[in-house]
Amino acid sequence: MDQRLTFAHSPCPNDTFTFHAWSHGLLPGAPALEVTLADIDVTNGLAERGGTDLLKISYAALPHVLDRYALLPCGGALGRGCGPLVLTRPEDGPDAFAPARLAGRTVAVPGDRSTAYLLFRLWAARAVPGGVGEVVVLPFAEIMPAVRDGRVDAGLVIHEARFTYPRYGLHRLVDLGAAWEADTGRPIPLGAIVARRDLGAQTLRAAHRAAAASVRFAWRRPAASAAYVRAHAQEMAPEVVEQHIGLYVNGYTAELGEDGYGAVRELLGRAAAEGLLPPVAPGALDFPGA
Repeated sequence: MDQRLTFAHSPCPNDTFTFHAWSHGLLPGAPALEVTLADIDVTNGLAERGGTDLLKISYAALPHVLDRYALLPCGGALGRGCGPLVLTRPEDGPDAFAPARLAGRTVAVPGDRSTAYLLFRLWAARAVPGGVGEVVVLPFAEIMPAVRDGRVDAGLVIHEARFTYPRYGLHRLVDLGAAWEADTGRPIPLGAIVARRDLGAQTLRAAHRAAAASVRFAWRRPAASAAYVRAHAQEMAPEVVEQHIGLYVNGYTAELGEDGYGAVRELLGRAAAEGLLPPVAPGALDFPGA
């Protein structure tokens, strides 16, 4: 296929590992890619503007773009034991680690359209009487230092911070993924791969096949992507990179399946019921290239 598609996804190890084979032309017959690496808050904005063919976005941003983009049934990030964390500084006192301590406090988050923030809002609505105080959006890399240095009271973190927060002397107030799983029994929907609907069914099917093939290639030949992954994860120790990939690249990355779609519907349905997201129309999550 001669068609070249534009694709924007994060430089995180799970994405560079997953899409290395496709982006480097290692999949015969797959559409060629022109890749842009950008943080998730940037790709969420790109989706709203609609200029990029394929994007990795937050599931929390999905309802806002479903008129222009279709959910690809693979390539995204769902899983168990991989949710965002709320971190605080250790403090003395009987209520030091109670969720209620966030009432009226300042919380740093990595984006106000992120799935992590959506999960936080769903949790805080029940766990924090009176609600939190100011919410400050900071770049992901600045959140843990801001909590450590007392510039904010708590921080919402994602990805490799699950493994590195003890280095900052921080306390895990709540694992939002564990809270979600305990409440719903479902995996956590974090990041979605979407494709422009006007690409047409044939191209959408080709993109689906290529994304799924890229995941399988990555699992069969993990060494092939190692240099590429490391080049875009320069601040991560090798063992953290390995943990990151092992946690976020899983069976749901290869294919959402019934369980994955059920988790997505659960998250978006709960958020709509709380007035946090617009409702998703029946059939809007169906893949038009099926």
